[in-house]
Amino acid sequence: MLDSILGQAEANESGKMRRKARGRWGISRVCAVVSVFLPILLSSSACSSKKGESGGRVEIAVIPKGMTHEFWNAIHAGAIKAGRELDVDIVWKGPHKEDDREGQIIVVEDMIARRVDGIILAPLDDQALVRPVREAKREGIPVVIIDSPLKGSDYVSYIATDNYKGGALAAEHLGKLLGGRGRIFLIRCHEGSASSTLREQGFDETTQKMFPEIKFLTKEVYAGVTTESAYQTLESLLNRFPDVDGIFCPNESTTFGGLRALQDKGLAGRVKFVGFDSSSKLVEGLRQGHIHGLILQNPFNMGYLGVKTIVAYRRGERVPEQVDTGETLVTPENMDQPEIRALLFPDVKPYLQ
Repeated sequence: MLDSILGQAEANESGKMRRKARGRWGISRVCAVVSVFLPILLSSSACSSKKGESGGRVEIAVIPKGMTHEFWNAIHAGAIKAGRELDVDIVWKGPHKEDDREGQIIVVEDMIARRVDGIILAPLDDQALVRPVREAKREGIPVVIIDSPLKGSDYVSYIATDNYKGGALAAEHLGKLLGGRGRIFLIRCHEGSASSTLREQGFDETTQKMFPEIKFLTKEVYAGVTTESAYQTLESLLNRFPDVDGIFCPNESTTFGGLRALQDKGLAGRVKFVGFDSSSKLVEGLRQGHIHGLILQNPFNMGYLGVKTIVAYRRGERVPEQVDTGETLVTPENMDQPEIRALLFPDVKPYLQ
């Protein structure tokens, strides 16, 4: 089933697949033996059957980095679509802000205690979420990682954009817009977010390699995870460097904050501006010529394939270790092409109403 869905993505896999079944039944047999000798401990044991294994409806938890950006709404919609097709329930819950590591850890722990049948997680910190994911595996709950990588190997698949390549694509576009020379800002999001860190790294290294005459005015400033913090960061930088020629921002909130700052300073359109992700406000900025390029992901597909992969794994099917959901450069010149519009305006209403 999953082979036909993943198509070329799985065909490109190296052939190294994760183990198909991680000994859940073996664990259950061990628990049965332990129960003879330790009945008191068994009362709170992880050996209790999960809903899907006891005849109830299968529950899949989908845990985003945050709950406010349109990017996460698209992931939610994709997960719901897959859930409807497979007749499984989707539990959607995450921290409100994308820098709330402890909040996301608590959500994962809550889902483990709830005994969900699988977890799809977009980890907002590549190290802090290692322990709770390991705990989920120990409890027999498979985890699929989406959007942003996680250290370790206690998950069954990783489904995401090639974030380094996305940053490199942004660097190539901005460098060409500037004719290979100029003064630029590389804006960072926040420490610990592996997805944005890879984009920043891809942008930095590609710019240095391809455009040695481009000078970084700053590339170590973190703008934070909210539009307001990004706005304040960019406003301060524009006050210091009003003659900047180009800017790169690595996610939706920093891009929107940067757009607002440029508009308020009267620099929108004059400063070449490339961002990441999409929203209605960013699409409007693109059409106005205030944004000169957006690197788009496919969050709807991340959510959709995440659920499909978890269910396939539970059924004992072979699943790919990694799936690249792609990255696309959108410009004012190509934004009205049908395939680009589908990425700019994913059809989420049928699933989120």
